[in-house]
Amino acid sequence: MLGAAAVAAGTVAFGVPTGSAGAAEPNLVKNPGFESGLGGWTCSAGSGTAVGSPVHGGASALKATPTSGDNARCSQTVTVRPNSEYRLSAWVQGPYVHLGASGTGTTDVSTWTPGASGWQELKTSFTTGPNTTSVTVYTHGWYGQSAYLVDDVSLTGPGGDPGDPGDPDPEPPAAPGGLTVGSTTSSSITLTWNTVQGATGYHVYQGDRRVQSVQGTSATVTGLKPATSYEFRVSAVNGAGESAKSAPVTGTTRGEDGGGNPGTGVPKHAVTGYWQNFDNGARVQKLRDVQDQYDIIAVSFADSTANPGEITFNLDPALGYGSVQEFKNDIAAKQADGKKVILSVGGEKGNVTVNDSASAARFADSAHRLMQEYGFDGVDIDLEHGINATWLTQAIRSLSAKAGPDMVLTMAPQTIDMQSTSTEYFKLALNVKDILTVVNMQYYNSGSMLGCDGKVYAQGSVDFLTALACIQLEGGLDPSQVGLGTPASTRGAGSGYVDPSVVNAALDCLAKGTNCGSFKPAKTYPGIRGAMTWSTNWDAANGNRWSDTVGPHVHALP
Repeated sequence: MLGAAAVAAGTVAFGVPTGSAGAAEPNLVKNPGFESGLGGWTCSAGSGTAVGSPVHGGASALKATPTSGDNARCSQTVTVRPNSEYRLSAWVQGPYVHLGASGTGTTDVSTWTPGASGWQELKTSFTTGPNTTSVTVYTHGWYGQSAYLVDDVSLTGPGGDPGDPGDPDPEPPAAPGGLTVGSTTSSSITLTWNTVQGATGYHVYQGDRRVQSVQGTSATVTGLKPATSYEFRVSAVNGAGESAKSAPVTGTTRGEDGGGNPGTGVPKHAVTGYWQNFDNGARVQKLRDVQDQYDIIAVSFADSTANPGEITFNLDPALGYGSVQEFKNDIAAKQADGKKVILSVGGEKGNVTVNDSASAARFADSAHRLMQEYGFDGVDIDLEHGINATWLTQAIRSLSAKAGPDMVLTMAPQTIDMQSTSTEYFKLALNVKDILTVVNMQYYNSGSMLGCDGKVYAQGSVDFLTALACIQLEGGLDPSQVGLGTPASTRGAGSGYVDPSVVNAALDCLAKGTNCGSFKPAKTYPGIRGAMTWSTNWDAANGNRWSDTVGPHVHALP
């Protein structure tokens, strides 16, 4: 995605098997061959079922069927030991089957096959972090594709329970407590609840209807009507079954939704540019040199420290600043001109892990400290190696409480991160919707993707921009929270560059219903926020063509 090596921007990394946890060690996965149906497994949107044919071994296998809005993710949380090596494998069949592990405490892993007409074994491996006691193993297909099959899932390595790590759960977990209504919009309600010991997942009920299955202790229910009250309950599940439902809570959606954290002072239609705090062959700029068309300038990037969740900032000497104070003065000067200067977290070298309450607190504390020290107006979330929506939500809300209501909050997910409201990035955006300024998804380095109409669109076209933006616009984000992210030049990304005139055409299509390609949304979104580019430096190297073309067009939107 966005990083010092521009050609690497936006790519999706999949794990590669390295090493072995030892063939003699037991399989830590419960019900690995689905001989007990879906016992121990949780599948999104009711997408999974146990079938008797075809199977790889035993008498059953998992069959899961994606839809245009759900990738049929089936998962199980497994107890592990810290600082230990594990090997994960499964036999799969069908198109676009993924196998992975999250919550490892180090680097989460994933591997996949584009298609297999017969059984094919997928393998990967990982090492747990110093505080990791459980991981979630999962498999999923791809949106709009046909059903896939999984059998004989295996996770080998030191067991969390040395006595007998393969024993099934003796009984269903207790009902969750502490169910609380969090943020609300005109179309969504966020819920949180307490962790239940022994649970591998949770079911969310709206009235008597199950509407979500999640692994964490929060969920955002979308697609609701404005100014309407809804009753919710939550249950916990594990390999032994489902708990009783929690005590009910009632949440009421807002009557109207202005969206987009209106107190930030960001223009109704805004242009975001990433400014490089490094020299990678693009035009080296001091912050004062950033083109005037940019309303939000994202300083790229914060650096991670040895403490999980903590960030810092180091000004690159290659930029020619005589002192850090000179850089701070540039920030203040841009702000005096009405610009917002924020610190981008992520990129190639700044990956930050927020996967528990301690790392969430460190993120909030360190980000707030940098905002105070440098005068940053807020933060941009550009984490490219997997996120945990539950803990990052906690971190961002804690930061917002410290920084106040004028904090600017932006995000720059990859296209794959926003294909469905079930992805962690999309869940994060919805979780913090009431304080979110804009999501500038990166429409590049992705290959073809599904639009909101279920059709596949190739990157580099007006349809790719409009049909994928439609997913966010119809998935719960306010139009003011949606921006189109494209490279400023052919050198700014490995693929997906479009002429700036195509960006303008896509904005017209979404805002006014004009200049569309083959895809035309069912309605218009005149409040769409605008556009983003990687980067102001590549824009300068290309004669400012992107900002000179897109900037005035964005600012002239209705």
